[in-house]
Amino acid sequence: MVVESLDTEMDTAVRVVHLASSLCVKVQEKLRLPSSTNGAHVKSKDDDSPVTVADFGVQAIVSWVLAEVFGAQNLSIVAEEDTDALSKADSLGLLGAVSNAVNEALSEAPKYGLPKPDKPLGLDEILKAISRCNSVGGPKGRHWVLDPVDGTLGFVRGDQYAVALALIENGKVLLGVLGCPNYPVKKECLSNGCNQAMTTKSVAGSVSKGCVMYAKRGSGQAWMQPLIAGGFSESATSLKVSSVDDPVLATVCEPVERANSNHLFTAGLANSMGVRKQPLRVYSMVKYAAIARGDAEVFMKFAQSSYKEKIWDHAAGVVIVEEAGGVVTDAGGRNLDFSKGVYLEGLDRGIIACSGQVLHEKIIGAVYASWESSSL
Repeated sequence: MVVESLDTEMDTAVRVVHLASSLCVKVQEKLRLPSSTNGAHVKSKDDDSPVTVADFGVQAIVSWVLAEVFGAQNLSIVAEEDTDALSKADSLGLLGAVSNAVNEALSEAPKYGLPKPDKPLGLDEILKAISRCNSVGGPKGRHWVLDPVDGTLGFVRGDQYAVALALIENGKVLLGVLGCPNYPVKKECLSNGCNQAMTTKSVAGSVSKGCVMYAKRGSGQAWMQPLIAGGFSESATSLKVSSVDDPVLATVCEPVERANSNHLFTAGLANSMGVRKQPLRVYSMVKYAAIARGDAEVFMKFAQSSYKEKIWDHAAGVVIVEEAGGVVTDAGGRNLDFSKGVYLEGLDRGIIACSGQVLHEKIIGAVYASWESSSL
């Protein structure tokens, strides 16, 4: 069997996530200005979740770059945002801010080894790029999967978030890239396990925090590059998961939001395994990044029964953790199924990601033991 190299896909994905992350850093800085000046940068979607200039801006530039490199004709992109919020009468300010952010970012694309448009993109071209990301995925064919800003609430609050891009072919994740602009590059920056990393605020132009992680399926390797303001780093550091396999010593990550995660069950489960450390509540797929880099050992998410997990919230993180030596399954020990469209259908109770097989088996056993007495 000939294994496809995916060199162009991997290289393009890494570079465009670097570019997208630089856009996010600039937008997040603007969000820290007094509220009277940043109102046009954040809107609420129909489900009351926030959407920002960065969400639309990242989706536009990733879509545009992928279309330039691979051709628009057969390009399938599954992504979170649509243009509904930009089409409302009160969204002219938001659309203008998106246009400015997109064109500023694309003007710097050559610094990242990427193409740039001959002239600034017009509003129609930007809306077209965002709207191009309307695929629903599925079991056949090749699909790019994008979460332009995973953890928008964390982004708005100046906390952790991630730009997540993955490539799925015939239901299998081939590669994943995570841009984590507020995550420190060096472990020496972490004074208390992972906690300082999760609360450190971004500084524009800083090289002490912010990274891009990536991996290709079957390579047995995951990599991290530092984010550099206005440029692309050719250097990369190999990632390896933690060797801790004793739950007593493990650091457990879980979502911040209670709306789509059962903290009570997770706490009971951790207690039953003898976990002593307080859970690390983190926005976004940065939880996967923490495990891949060895800063945490476990990520558990048990959603309320009405909540359905989406593929863009997991695809990139899963392949990075697995290639760094970790294990990711549902709570029944089965691999996550990315072949069913936008949602992770058939998920058994929840998602468990951890740093190794021994720890994973202990968690799965504890889930079965705890489940009967839970209220889920």
